[in-house]
Amino acid sequence: MTTLYPPIEPHAHGMLNVGDGNLVYWEACGNPGGKPALVLHGGPGSGCTPGMRRFFDPERYRAVFFDQRNCGRSTPHASDPATSLAANTTPHLLADIEHLRMALEIDHWLVFGMSWGSTLALAYAESHPDRVSEIVLAAVTTTRPAEIDWLYHGAGRFFPEAWERLREGVPPAERDGNLVEAYARLLEHPDPAVREAAAAGWCAWEDAVVATNPNTGPNPRYADARFRMAFARIVTHYFRHNAWLEDGQLLRDAARLTGIPGVLIHGRLDISSPLETAWRLAQAWPGSELVIVERSGHSSAEPGMAEVIVAATDRLAG
Repeated sequence: MTTLYPPIEPHAHGMLNVGDGNLVYWEACGNPGGKPALVLHGGPGSGCTPGMRRFFDPERYRAVFFDQRNCGRSTPHASDPATSLAANTTPHLLADIEHLRMALEIDHWLVFGMSWGSTLALAYAESHPDRVSEIVLAAVTTTRPAEIDWLYHGAGRFFPEAWERLREGVPPAERDGNLVEAYARLLEHPDPAVREAAAAGWCAWEDAVVATNPNTGPNPRYADARFRMAFARIVTHYFRHNAWLEDGQLLRDAARLTGIPGVLIHGRLDISSPLETAWRLAQAWPGSELVIVERSGHSSAEPGMAEVIVAATDRLAG
């Protein structure tokens, strides 16, 4: 059975000035002369984790990671209410990726993304197909309005207790409306206690909706108040704007990926991001391969998910 590679530390890292007062943290792991791979974290706003390094053979890959604007080790940090998110949009992130690629003198690279990272990977690859050698996506999303509505409204039918708590976190007059908008407003409230309660409520729902496996415990990152605030602010900021993408844009433009080998990995039991999106993308992307992990949900910790991801990166290592 394919297993994760051992933990590894970066051989290079730095802070990249991307403009608008933003410094983006990046790191490179593995073989400095290996195949370049760009790794895009989820969230949006979750930042990179050391575990993501273990998806790539350190002998064959030069894996590049970065914390997207205002999260992780990037500055300024969204946990500070004074940090404006106005210059944190999908077009800004796409420009940051190109800035990083050129700074590291990489001509083209494999692009990996999971969850929100798969949306960002698709947006980048469709904008810069000449810079992408292969694509591996896991827990596939395209951040269409219908997907956002499902995640914060429709999926409540599977987790009614947790969804009711999510609704109770906003004023009564807003409980039957757009919960993303309602939480985004609470997270900008002048009262710190209101902001902190909103961040905790938002993250509690995020924890619940991915817990399809009975052995899945609480995400320890949500215990960190700084992480909670930045994550909740950035997610609601992106999703209230539909990630600055036209409805269905990434599916519509998937033909631009023709000729780029792609592996789409998705759990059959993924409730937060149902399989339909990955299936539709595979139909629209000539030459892509959809791998369905039968007993898995949304997380890479779900049964079989990490093994399938590593098998895909191994196969494409060249």
